[in-house]
Amino acid sequence: MHEKIIVTGGAGFIGCNLIAELNRRGRGDIMVVDELGADSRKWKNLVGLRFSDYLHKDRFRSLLASGPLPSPDVVFHLGACSVTTESDADYLTDNNFACSKELCTWTLQKGARFIYASSAATYGDGSQGYSDSLEALPRLRPLNMYAPSKHMFDLWAKERGLFQLIVGLKYFNVYGPHEEHKGDMRSVVLKAFEQIMETGRVRLFKSYRPDYRDGEQKRDFVYVKDAVKVALFFMDHANVAGLFNCGSGLARTWNDLARALFDALGRKPRIEYIEMPPGLSARYQYHTQADISRLRRAGYRDDFTSLEDGIRDYVQSYLLPNRSQ
Repeated sequence: MHEKIIVTGGAGFIGCNLIAELNRRGRGDIMVVDELGADSRKWKNLVGLRFSDYLHKDRFRSLLASGPLPSPDVVFHLGACSVTTESDADYLTDNNFACSKELCTWTLQKGARFIYASSAATYGDGSQGYSDSLEALPRLRPLNMYAPSKHMFDLWAKERGLFQLIVGLKYFNVYGPHEEHKGDMRSVVLKAFEQIMETGRVRLFKSYRPDYRDGEQKRDFVYVKDAVKVALFFMDHANVAGLFNCGSGLARTWNDLARALFDALGRKPRIEYIEMPPGLSARYQYHTQADISRLRRAGYRDDFTSLEDGIRDYVQSYLLPNRSQ
């Protein structure tokens, strides 16, 4: 079979949910590219999915340069090291920046659609706002080593005028099924669910600013099913290109998140506020919210799942049924 869709990071969080939705559309002509690892739980994310080939990411990268690969219709480039505490800058630069350049160049040479995952981490402390306009890109100052590796590719694409052809998605706080393998990078929704099941309560950071009460710090939470719908919108609308925020456009508090979890579990809220680790309070973000006006102007009309509805679906349709497995 000639694979018409390539998904890098296909065994990852967003990747496997994307493939599941493609399967529901009747598509199985998919090449999955990833690195499962000897002790990884990522392989479980591929169970039950239909795809026609799997390649280790290193093998795939070598074939980009020298070997025969099928000419796809679309490449979803979701594979990256997303560990925000990763300290090897050379590794991040090669894996997230250099590899992305190689794949993007190859995809465009094949005349295929290139849709890739950027990150809201590129906004840094948020002092420059959360506008996804290309004019704002050079002003952004990412904070951790992961974010610059994503930002470099955004800038590289901008400087070459590629956003007339390709699509970048700046994902905000994505949560949902199949994120267990992410370790410390699991969403707070999953971490808080685990806390409730183990201790009966949720622990949230205290606020160190007078204008925010404890637990009232805000984030833009987006359900993974919505993240997938946005990505597939751009597959379906090949005439639309650019760099876009992928968030709900509505900031919600950590208290909202905790209450939604307790409600989904049929329990009364028990929230404990704890001190932040030393050094975190000075660089902690108190408010993030995606500006999705450009996404709307691009033609995306679907509503985003509310935090309450997303958490209820996640808990009752996935977390509770799979808890004993």
